[in-house]
Amino acid sequence: MRGWLASIAKERQVPRQPRAYRELQRLFAFFAAFTIVEFDDPAAAKFEEFRRAKVRIGTPDLKIASVAIVNGARLLTANRRDFEQVPGLRFENWLD
Repeated sequence: MRGWLASIAKERQVPRQPRAYRELQRLFAFFAAFTIVEFDDPAAAKFEEFRRAKVRIGTPDLKIASVAIVNGARLLTANRRDFEQVPGLRFENWLD
């Protein structure tokens, strides 16, 4: 999304902007097909629990793992190395 927004912002010739707007619209339509779960209070509490337990992966990945766990979801990722450090996280790598 950031890429298409940047393309729109940097393109000074207005007749060349519609392509980026169309791609942005297609991206929103793609996202609309999915249920997006939020980083809510239970996920934040799980995140803090993992931090206290010294789970050492990046903050964004630990937030993603926390959301997946509190929602009983299976995470699809190619980042097995980091996510296998998260206790209780169910994940799959469809690229294997």
